[in-house]
Parts: sequence; structure tokens; C-alpha cells
Amino acid sequence: MATDQEQMMPDWQRDFPYRQDQARLVTRREFSRMLCLISAAMVTGSAYVVAKAYWPRTGVPAGRYRVCGKDELPAGGTRSFQLPGSSVPYILLHLEDGTFKAYEQKCTHLSCAVFYKTGTGKIECPCHNGWFDAATGEVIQGPPPRPLPALQVVEEGNDVFVMGPGTKAG
Repeated sequence: MATDQEQMMPDWQRDFPYRQDQARLVTRREFSRMLCLISAAMVTGSAYVVAKAYWPRTGVPAGRYRVCGKDELPAGGTRSFQLPGSSVPYILLHLEDGTFKAYEQKCTHLSCAVFYKTGTGKIECPCHNGWFDAATGEVIQGPPPRPLPALQVVEEGNDVFVMGPGTKAG
């Protein structure tokens, strides 16, 4: 049976009893130490992200890679591909004027996947309404800070090749 004092208590106090004399308060020093540790962890994480973005990529050998045949990709069409030894997604565009372009398929803002909007000449990043020029990869609108990284496209006969990053034209 509940005592008179317990009956007079609000429901929340009966469900969550709290006794001031049993509570342990956090000192200013402990709070400051926790704040410093969390701040240091956030700075370390941010530094890692920045370092990883600017660290030279390895593992993708220089060279020429066949993506598809010209007749396999109609004007206005796209084809996703990856280079051997790389996990970076790329996109090959067959623009309406007949030219082929290849870009990384990751937005330079937050690495969202980008898509070619047929007939507009633009590449869209749907995450934050970013737009790139399909002919140059330059930023047209939105938050992306830099153009899409491009690969050089080489057409030979009916085949479309891309040159791996770091491959010199020649």
C-alpha cells in the first residue's frame, strides 16, 4: 500500500524517483575535461577527412581502359563504370552533340551520386540541388566547391576508351 506522502506525489515522481542526496554532481573540472576530449576527437576526425580528400590516390594504374562501343551508348545516354583496382565510380556521357565525356560520379560537395539530365546539358546532384556543366564539369549552381574530376576520353574506331588518372595523353 502506498503511504500518504507517495499518494500526494505527482505520477512522474513515483515513476522516476530522484533523491538529491544520492545524486552525484559533475564538477567543472570533469565537465571541462569531457568537453576537451570531445573537441579533440572532432578535430581529429575532421583532419582525417581533409587529409583523405587530398591524399594522392594509389591503386589505379595509368593506362587506357575500354568502357564501351559507340553504338552501345545512344546520344543522351550514360554508362557507369569503375577502373580496375579502384572503387571510385565514374560516369560516361554521350552528349547530344555526339561527344563523349567521363567524370567521377561523386559530387564534390558531399560525395552524393550525380546524374546526367538528358537534353539539358547538365549533371545534377539531387542531394543539395547542385548542378554541373556536362561539357566541362564546371559548377553551374549549388554548394559544390569545385568541378567534377574528369577523365580524358579517347575514341578509336567504334570503341570508347578512358585514360586512367595520371596518364599522359600521347
